[in-house]
Amino acid sequence: MPSVILPPKENALFKRILRCYEHKQYRNGLKFCKQILSNPKFAEHGETLAMKGLTLNCLGKKEDAYELVRRGLRNDLKSHVCWHVYGLLQRSDKKYDEAIKCYRNALKWDKDNLQILRDLSLLQIQMRDLEGYRETRYQLLQLRPAQRASWIGYAVAYHLLEDFEMAAKIVEEFRKTQQTSPDKVDYEYSELLLYQNQILREAGLHKEALDHLNNYEKQMCDKLAVEETRGELLLKLERPEEASEIYRRLLERNPENWAYYQGLEKALKPGSIEEHHKIYEESWVKFPRGLVPRRLPLNFLTGEKFQECLDSYLRMNFTKGCPPVFTTLKSLYTDREKVTIIEELVLGYENCLKSSRLFSENDDGKEEPPTTLLWVQYFLAQHFDFIGKAGLALEYINTAIDSTPTLIELFLVKAKIYKHAGNIKEAARWMDEAQALDTADRFINSKCAKYMLKAGLVKEAEEMCSKFTREGTSAVENLNEMQCMWFQTECALAYKAMNMFGEALKKCHEIERHFVEITDDQFDFHTYCMRKMTLRSYVDLLKLEDILRQHPFYYKAARTAIQIYLALHDKPLTDDNKESQADAENLTDKELKKLRNKQRRAQKKAQLEEEKKNAEKEKQLKNQKKKKEEDDEEIGGPKEELIPDKLAKPENPLEEAVKFLIPLKNLVRNKIETHLLAFEIYFRKEKYLLMLQSIKRAVAIEPSNPWLHQCLVRFFKKVSCLQRVRARTWPRQ
Repeated sequence: MPSVILPPKENALFKRILRCYEHKQYRNGLKFCKQILSNPKFAEHGETLAMKGLTLNCLGKKEDAYELVRRGLRNDLKSHVCWHVYGLLQRSDKKYDEAIKCYRNALKWDKDNLQILRDLSLLQIQMRDLEGYRETRYQLLQLRPAQRASWIGYAVAYHLLEDFEMAAKIVEEFRKTQQTSPDKVDYEYSELLLYQNQILREAGLHKEALDHLNNYEKQMCDKLAVEETRGELLLKLERPEEASEIYRRLLERNPENWAYYQGLEKALKPGSIEEHHKIYEESWVKFPRGLVPRRLPLNFLTGEKFQECLDSYLRMNFTKGCPPVFTTLKSLYTDREKVTIIEELVLGYENCLKSSRLFSENDDGKEEPPTTLLWVQYFLAQHFDFIGKAGLALEYINTAIDSTPTLIELFLVKAKIYKHAGNIKEAARWMDEAQALDTADRFINSKCAKYMLKAGLVKEAEEMCSKFTREGTSAVENLNEMQCMWFQTECALAYKAMNMFGEALKKCHEIERHFVEITDDQFDFHTYCMRKMTLRSYVDLLKLEDILRQHPFYYKAARTAIQIYLALHDKPLTDDNKESQADAENLTDKELKKLRNKQRRAQKKAQLEEEKKNAEKEKQLKNQKKKKEEDDEEIGGPKEELIPDKLAKPENPLEEAVKFLIPLKNLVRNKIETHLLAFEIYFRKEKYLLMLQSIKRAVAIEPSNPWLHQCLVRFFKKVSCLQRVRARTWPRQ
């Protein structure tokens, strides 16, 4: 309870402050705060001061907000409102642990406050404090047993704690309270049933899960998920005949799904290659136009059978004109025998198509269209490029371009060949040529920008991307706003190659911020998914968020940032003014005068460019002002600006590198590069045990790695030096 109770008039004003905060009418809220605080009796009213601080925080005045909330809390330590507001303030600054402490303090004075309990549960699930989350959800269930979210939240808590049986019991108890007609289609009830079935499967109760599926099948809306789940359960229960029927039904629905064929194989358990092949031969008859049943046998067939099956598959694709046919066969290139057969077969096609417009001289069928030869040459160009014969690949792609100079795919492959051969400038030129053929194609535009960045043409890449970004804003800002991480990763690598470390680090930090935003976006789903009953997707989202920084975009950005920070630690960037001052001391009066004039001209030029830049920025800011104001109110103030010059001169580069390293050590342990980068940091910090840990983990992954060998030599050398120093400094006992 608050120590000072407001009279009716002021209490009504306080309620209006709360309403204004909820409806984001912050200016009005401040007016009502002023009316209460202007009364001398209530000038130090803790709850009003706290609400004024919270409102100011939403307007971006962080320092004033903290001062007012702390003052309000000092004046009324027993108020749950003050503690709750302080928690909200900490949450807006992403200090979630501190916010949880504040909420717990608030609950000491009002233990049954629903809003505080809900806010606490949100932070607990966000921070993955699952034990605490379960306790909070139990309190909410006791207070509001009639609410659906109370039951579901409690069940999800047990599910995440992997107490599947308890989670299944809670969902079943809740399901019994739902009065739903068996014939009525209710999407939310259907999702509840499917979620219950998922819990039973994860608990290993496969028979119970299958019975549950059969009992409630009519009330489940996602019929495809029901059939797929039934197939998986029948396989696990070792009922292959029923499982094979399910997978045959699924194949009739979608004959191009690889997983269904794999399920059918597991159900039929073929004992030999002939039996294995027979499964797919039956599918050819059923689905004569299907490509997947012709492709999958190529994985296990060999020799003549492989050649026959490949011949059928390739003819079908070349006649159709299917560009990704090489991509579908790429996985076979680990087997040299199969590569030889592919090469001989396709070269045979080319010779016969040139002479007789048939795939083979023994064919009696009708002639192939001229485009078939084009797709054969397109395939051969990719084939020879993949096996490292760039010269032959270029011959085939040039022949294809001469015959059809308007096909974009041919230019794409030519650019790839040059890229793989190491001539990235020429690759970018040909990709630009491809882009010029269809300027409305966003995919080609993105590819072209990527190649330009690899070639170090950053400005040209930005101009290329500006064709598809929002008008009135610069391409770079818009791409950052859209979280276009492929562009930012390539930009970081391009700037790093040009030794523009500040710009490269800016891109790396922008990517890091995107991942922080994606993590924070979970807040929107904790309540939404409970309300809409999309529980399967919700649990999948939480599991994905736990391993989010495994993503290649984050890995590339973190690796680049660590490498730059290591370089900055070894050779920090010097201050330009100090350098020029040192040079000036060694010059004559005439040379000094010349230098001063030169510096003045350069300064004037830089100033004009800066003014031009600022004018453009102001124009862009005007267009974005309204949007930015809304965003700032949402997140509690603008973010700190990333300034390249400041980033390139960190106080402690190794500590900055460690910030990027920690997620990699936790989530990307299977890559040797993670541990070698860790070694490089700890080597410079002289942390011997952590160096040894990194080396041991790297040796377990790839003992023959040359970089690892170099690290081992440096480690042993460092340890032996340390031993010699200690031997000299420590007297013998």
